[in-house]
Amino acid sequence: MSKLILHNYFRSSTSFRVRAALNLKCLDYQYVAYHLGKKQQRADAYLRLNPQGLVPALEISSKKVVTQSLAIIEYLDEVYPQVPLLPKAPLERARVRSIAMMVACDIHPLNNLRVLEHLRAEHGADDDAVASWFRHWATETFIAIETRLVCESETGQYCHGDSPSLADICLVAQVVNNKRFDIGLDPYPAIARIYDRCMSSAAFVAAMPANQPDTE
Repeated sequence: MSKLILHNYFRSSTSFRVRAALNLKCLDYQYVAYHLGKKQQRADAYLRLNPQGLVPALEISSKKVVTQSLAIIEYLDEVYPQVPLLPKAPLERARVRSIAMMVACDIHPLNNLRVLEHLRAEHGADDDAVASWFRHWATETFIAIETRLVCESETGQYCHGDSPSLADICLVAQVVNNKRFDIGLDPYPAIARIYDRCMSSAAFVAAMPANQPDTE
């Protein structure tokens, strides 16, 4: 198998991250969609690829699959080093990873679909309560990210310097996800500037949920 296969869902922010990374590196891939609302990612065939039953998963060959979006992106960066998504210097890499993980580890685990569904099913949360939960965790971390981007000298046209990195990929994906819960960017001018900069890139535009074949 020569072409990479991305198992994903158009609305998934973690899938967005990997699509953006693949696009930035100009890598061709096959798009395979799973509708999370219909639990297609829980089908036996997919669970054989990824026992966790989550998207995305990147199929490298018939026997090799990489799961978890950050692990996939770092794998791609090591195997396809052109258009690097992590700096070479250890301290700079740590900063990029730190900003990326503020999204990937502090916002997303609390606000992903299965958590929101659990709030509804097990705790009786209605739409307003779910939205309030989502906004709380997203806003708390966006305030901290905005402060870092404003105060840290390493910030450039992008989160780190003047080329897109893993940090920008995670941040943009979260901005897009936030819009579904009416979280705007007016309180976050630095984030808004970087988002606009990224969205001037065809790679990010092509990764947008609305531009995927399974969009609703």
